[in-house]
Amino acid sequence: MGNRLTQIATRTGDAGTTGLGDNSRVSKNSLRVHAMGDVDELNSHIGVLLCEPMPEDVRTLLVEIQHQLFNLGGELSIPGFELLKPEAVLALDEALATYNEQLPRLQEFILPAGTRAASLAHVCRTVARRAERAVVALGNEEAIKDAPRQYLNRLSDLMFVLARVLNRMNGGDDVYWKSERLSRQGDA
Repeated sequence: MGNRLTQIATRTGDAGTTGLGDNSRVSKNSLRVHAMGDVDELNSHIGVLLCEPMPEDVRTLLVEIQHQLFNLGGELSIPGFELLKPEAVLALDEALATYNEQLPRLQEFILPAGTRAASLAHVCRTVARRAERAVVALGNEEAIKDAPRQYLNRLSDLMFVLARVLNRMNGGDDVYWKSERLSRQGDA
């Protein structure tokens, strides 16, 4: 990796550029910097979610995800470099299978609501989707590996599933969308 930060206020970004891990400078409005920022924001939201009570296995999983997101951010900061391994995507697939198996099948759309922890997981889900869009946009302009895009796609799905798990932690349930169309069909 590039040099470790020893000084935070360097003033080198005052002109609207930022340094990448390969010592190149790019606009703070570049697709790469947007992707890095969205991944960083996602990691921060997961940090907030970790302040909530939750099962220890979910906590352990989220801490590992934070480490992988840091790897992803590092990979994005060094064009052509690989830090996020395909095994990280497989680990999310396994977690998805494990937690999804515990949940009742969805019969209706759910709202991003319920407990505070579940609601925060939904925020993480939506930020993961934004980060995924940013990585896709970057990949349309520059060559990047598949794992970053795949990881964010799986992670957004996992955050949806974990929101459902967290809503059930103390006997709760999902908050279901009250569709006018569906309720009219039920009346027929």
